[in-house]
Amino acid sequence: MNNTIAMKRFEIVVGIEQLEQLTEILEKTSVRGYTTIKNVGGLGSRGVRDPDDVLMEQENVLVVLACQEEQAQKLASELRPALKGLGGMCLISDCLWLQGPAVSY
Repeated sequence: MNNTIAMKRFEIVVGIEQLEQLTEILEKTSVRGYTTIKNVGGLGSRGVRDPDDVLMEQENVLVVLACQEEQAQKLASELRPALKGLGGMCLISDCLWLQGPAVSY
C-alpha cells in the first residue's frame, strides 16, 4: 500500500448549537476539511437523542475529519478543554488515507 498516508481520524459529536464554536476551533487549528452530518441520534450524557422524534428540540451533529499527527496533537489540545464546556464527545483513532491517481476534469 504505497499510496497511503498514516493519519488520525476524529469523530466529534456535539449539539447543533455548539457547531459554530467547534468549527472555530477547527479553523484555529488549520483543519482544511471535515464532514458534518446533522441530526444524528444516540444515548449520551444528556440522555437519548432520537432524530426521528418530531418533538425533539435539540439536535446532535457529527463532525468527521482526518489529519496528520502534528495537527492532531494541536487539535486534541484545543478540543480537550472546549468539550468540557460544549459537552459532547470526541473519538480519535489511527487511519490510512488512500491516495488515488491525480484526475483532471
